[in-house]
Amino acid sequence: MTIPLSFSAFVMNTASHIIHGLWRDEQGNQINFNDIDVWISLAKTLEDGGFDAVFFADVIGLYGNHRGGWSFHVENGLQIPSNDPMVLMSALAVNTKHLGLAYTAAPLQEHPFNFARRISTLDHISKGRIAWNMVTSSSENAFRNFGYEGLVPHDERYRWLDEYVDVLYKLWEGSWDEGALKKDRESGIYADPTKVHKINHVGKYYKVEGPHLVSPSPQRTPLLFQAGASTTGRDFAARHAEAVFIVAPDPENARQLIDTTRRLAVQNGREGNDIHFYQGLSFVIGETEKEAKRKEKELDKKINLDMMIAHMAGGMGVDLGHYHLDTMIEHVETEGVRSSFEWLKQSTQGRTPTVRDIARLRTKSSRIVGTPESIADQLEIWKDAGINGVNVINSTISGSYEEFIEHVMPVLRKRGLVRNRKEETSTLRKKLFGDDYINTRHPAANYRGVFQHY
Repeated sequence: MTIPLSFSAFVMNTASHIIHGLWRDEQGNQINFNDIDVWISLAKTLEDGGFDAVFFADVIGLYGNHRGGWSFHVENGLQIPSNDPMVLMSALAVNTKHLGLAYTAAPLQEHPFNFARRISTLDHISKGRIAWNMVTSSSENAFRNFGYEGLVPHDERYRWLDEYVDVLYKLWEGSWDEGALKKDRESGIYADPTKVHKINHVGKYYKVEGPHLVSPSPQRTPLLFQAGASTTGRDFAARHAEAVFIVAPDPENARQLIDTTRRLAVQNGREGNDIHFYQGLSFVIGETEKEAKRKEKELDKKINLDMMIAHMAGGMGVDLGHYHLDTMIEHVETEGVRSSFEWLKQSTQGRTPTVRDIARLRTKSSRIVGTPESIADQLEIWKDAGINGVNVINSTISGSYEEFIEHVMPVLRKRGLVRNRKEETSTLRKKLFGDDYINTRHPAANYRGVFQHY
């Protein structure tokens, strides 16, 4: 029996997310990202088309300087302006029934007590379809926006995230026992106080008394995504993630990353299959291979390579705006996104990567070009490498998704590579893993029933 792949749409509440410059295209409706109708329409299209989730990226600061400053980012719409995806979730939740709603947030931007409250509220509103992408912000500007002198070192950010999720688990899983909520009109008891607990967390970063102010939501803990392929990030994923977003340069590199992370998960008392892996891929689709290649050339002419370089290099903490495209970028070490540099080195094995390779990595290494049938063939290769799903990167909203749904999804469905869109489950976690609640091997489950009432 073929196990289907899961599909999510990788988007951002901004005009230019990953494939830069396409907001200028007549089909690029992401130029109107402030219009809620754009997102509601997209969410409905994805749900009807068989996607399991929409996955929102986010930033809370500018990328590093390009050509000595940040005016380039504003002028070109490089993830500025951008809006808070968490605010969108309520609107999308009430306009869909089955689509998972995932979004990105870092400890830097909100205290865990309030974050836990907002997540639980959204999980109630959506009837259990919320997922959180656990990240550590890598932007110097983001840290200065929140009162820091500069970027906290990479490994320290993950220690911070470790305590952040620990507080959240205590609130989501331990503060309210099962059966605490009564809502009994006859007795007048809304909730049993003996089953609601303060968590009294005291750590390096936080002191949180509790209790959690929201009663248990359909999933309690949202489905937990993680993005980051550094050694520290991978170790964090092995302990905490249920789904990992990767952008491996090819299936073999994906296989190595997946196998390593799953082995680490087992070492941490989990099972390898407790973690699903979503590869980021974009698609150029043609009725023939020749047409697909022609469309790819047309797309490449529209892509702003300068923005591609500014995006990736800025995330790595370096300014490559003044360098020639063929300049080698060896010996680059930053406190920024180390995983991006690792992917770049992997994609240029046998030679030193150049500035031009940065743009190439962002545009082509995660792109599949071909007919629906040949795309399905390639997705089977990725699936054999160990991925469980695909995070579909768009060139245009909502054209990229409409084309994929119309032409590729029927082929995938015929091959059993996509879940039957009529299949309905109560929560996102149940759809993907078979249970509403996080499993007992996950560290969050350790807080169930451990707190005493006082």
